[in-house]
Amino acid sequence: MFCKKNWLEIKNSFEAWWKNEPLDRPLIQVSSPRKNVLSQSGYSVWDIVHNLDNFGYVLDKFERFCDETYFGGDAIPNLFVNFGPGVMSAYISGNLNIKEDTVWFETPMEWNEIYDRLKYDSENKWWKLTKEITSLATERCENKFFVSITDLGGNMDILASLRGTERLLLDLVDSPDKVKYCLSKINELWFKYYDELCSIIKKSQEGTTSWMDIWCPERHYPLQCDFSYMISPKMFEELVLPYLIEQCEYLNYSIYHWDGPGQIPHLDLLLSIGKLTGIQWVPGAGAPTVTSEKWFPYYSKILKSGKTLVLPGVEPEKVKRLIKHTGQKGILIQTIACNSEPQAENLLNELLTEQSQ
Repeated sequence: MFCKKNWLEIKNSFEAWWKNEPLDRPLIQVSSPRKNVLSQSGYSVWDIVHNLDNFGYVLDKFERFCDETYFGGDAIPNLFVNFGPGVMSAYISGNLNIKEDTVWFETPMEWNEIYDRLKYDSENKWWKLTKEITSLATERCENKFFVSITDLGGNMDILASLRGTERLLLDLVDSPDKVKYCLSKINELWFKYYDELCSIIKKSQEGTTSWMDIWCPERHYPLQCDFSYMISPKMFEELVLPYLIEQCEYLNYSIYHWDGPGQIPHLDLLLSIGKLTGIQWVPGAGAPTVTSEKWFPYYSKILKSGKTLVLPGVEPEKVKRLIKHTGQKGILIQTIACNSEPQAENLLNELLTEQSQ
């Protein structure tokens, strides 16, 4: 990669990490403004949805952002093709409501309407736009940056957007067979969309990336079910777990986006999925940060189970303390952006020195 002079070394580290093989250091992603850059171009992950008629402008802006940014350690320049979390619901419903810094998909429909729409529509506006920006980015990315698979979403979260969250909660009790039928069909479509996007990206790019900004040598994806915050482990086991297992078996590697304390009761079920590679922990708004000792027992449990662990939003000054607890095997740390390139370099140098002692 042009933007990563030591790409071969980093590539080998990622390959070992995905296999959960021992490394002589933990994986850590650090970024900052480059030296002599007074102000960055202000690229936003929402620039794509706010410039639907000018993807060329978005790509120009992203390339400037890459030029102005120091990607330290295992950080990579990665274009997140962002149409909102769970955009696959818009491929089904046709509805996507763009706000300033988010998008909304929820369009409550009756079961018969959902059944009618659970089929691949090559002419869907949002699907065509996703393929268009992915194709344009892929044409420009070689030796510059990676292009991600868009955020297709978790299948239960997609169904919640189609059915309505409150109604779906009732449906889990009143109409579980309808829910299971839709989840099965959504998984089929999910595989179709993923395959098509992979076929575009692989023309100019080795491996895959996602919104997590992690490079993988093969097909991978961050799996999730934010809806599970509202259901019991028993219901999770019946209505979520089977479809997660299907996705894990379809992919070469997978990371589960474990989001918030409400999902903690499901950890044992997640760790029971043999093909699940790892867990990303996000404490959620109002909870202690990822470096809080409150979460350390869960980190130990995840790592001891043989899964990898992704921790985003780590304060740079707390990285060494975190590694002292977790060890370096299987962990990937993503820090909050450093203020300057020297600060980022010093952090990396300190870690390398400490690990070599």
